[in-house]
Amino acid sequence: MGSRKLDGAIVLNNTEAQTLIDVPSLQSRLAREGALGKGLRLLDLRWSPSGMSAQQRYDAGHIPGALLLELDRDLSDAQPRGPGGRHPMVSPEALSQTLARLGIDEETHVVIYDDGSGAIAARGWFQLRLHGHARVSLLDGGLAAWTAAGLALETVAPSVRPTAPRALVRDSSLLVDRAFIADFVSNRHQAPSSAPILLDARAPERYRGEVEPLDPVAGHIPGAVNLPFARFLRSAADPRWKPAGEIREILDGLGLRGRDVIASCGSGVTACHLLVALTLANAPPARLYAGSYSDWVSTPDAPVERTA
Repeated sequence: MGSRKLDGAIVLNNTEAQTLIDVPSLQSRLAREGALGKGLRLLDLRWSPSGMSAQQRYDAGHIPGALLLELDRDLSDAQPRGPGGRHPMVSPEALSQTLARLGIDEETHVVIYDDGSGAIAARGWFQLRLHGHARVSLLDGGLAAWTAAGLALETVAPSVRPTAPRALVRDSSLLVDRAFIADFVSNRHQAPSSAPILLDARAPERYRGEVEPLDPVAGHIPGAVNLPFARFLRSAADPRWKPAGEIREILDGLGLRGRDVIASCGSGVTACHLLVALTLANAPPARLYAGSYSDWVSTPDAPVERTA
């Protein structure tokens, strides 16, 4: 189902769908097949902690034929803030209902975009693959690339015929929990070079503990290595991905080979951007700490580090 075994771990690969699709390729497919045919489904996944809601952003203009997918409603379990982090993984049963509502079956090629860096869309990409749906791609550059090409948006939400819900199984080998991270923190000083490496995808100022707009305590999980996800983009003005060779050069400097790579961030969303980067670079296997920093600091005695 779009993955292979390597040294006992699972590596996501591109056997059933390319990880990225560019605007000309998507435009060509939409012209041939339409956005609401059986073989293709285009999903608009936008989110911000402030300002316009995902629904408002979608209503203001979306790629023609795209359906709204919401991070908080569709891809996160509705539970009070606390253990599990700010965006805990949605259950397989709830995700199955969402996919059915959107008319997505096991043969549908899903293309996801957002209106920023691609990090929110990456969460959707990972969650579908986590639950066995490997036919999923990210629109390279997202909504910005679409509008930069001079292509129109629409404001009318299309209707779609639902499909029957299907049984989804979560591949838990792609996730780690808080107990795993606690063990990592306890053993970080005496760990050999082959020990796990915890990557933190947040911006450097949040990692260093200079600012913290969302969580109650500033800083990072002790022993985590900062790898801001924005490093894999061409520029702030051009949110398309860097070429795979440049991504590999960035990752090669981290000494990942032969190590258990764990991606984290604030709440397990932007960390998925790192998982996309690792897939594009054919890098070593990686897993997600789904709760990430927000889960780690949900208990008052959790140690954190701050750096100057």
